[in-house]
Amino acid sequence: MPSSILIQFAHPVFRKSRINRSLLDAVRDLDHVTINDLYEEYPDFDIDVRREQKLLLEHDVIVFQHPLFWYSTPAILKQWEDLVLEYGFAYGNGGTQLVGKSLLTATTAGGPETAYNREGYNYFRIRELLTPIEQTARLCGMIYLPPFVVFGTLEISTKQAAQEHAQRYRQLIIALRDGHFDPRTLESVTYLNELDPVLPTTGLPLNRS
Repeated sequence: MPSSILIQFAHPVFRKSRINRSLLDAVRDLDHVTINDLYEEYPDFDIDVRREQKLLLEHDVIVFQHPLFWYSTPAILKQWEDLVLEYGFAYGNGGTQLVGKSLLTATTAGGPETAYNREGYNYFRIRELLTPIEQTARLCGMIYLPPFVVFGTLEISTKQAAQEHAQRYRQLIIALRDGHFDPRTLESVTYLNELDPVLPTTGLPLNRS
């Protein structure tokens, strides 16, 4: 039985997006994958908490897909966390609704990977910058997956290069949906881009960037 995947997509200027648009377009046609565009659904930030909680309950894997904004998420995704992950639902007394589900961040960064380490101008790795999301997953009893990161988006100038990242993302979502690897074995992996699994359904590898 395939896992159901919910992509919580957050991009405030989607019409100007190149890479996130390519990533999202690559998975739109997949079975058992739901795309929830938060800025489109809630242009006034008036989030329907019960609708969002129902979506969480209906899916096994939750993906936060967004560009990296000031070392964090776009504002609506933080608003979503503040409102939807309620005490008694996601954590605290009786808050066990998300236990055992997986959480993945798929993000894009304008700078190269070399900018996100101790010698780079951003000092921290993106995995470190996403620690608040990792701790949120732990508090909710979820399985936190290493992030999928497309680095250097400002330098991705060709459609072919964008499509290569999009195809890798598609293969990853298929792998998660079809259970081609166990999320609980990924603790030593920094980014899911490091994985090279061959997917039986496509015969295609997840190549390193």
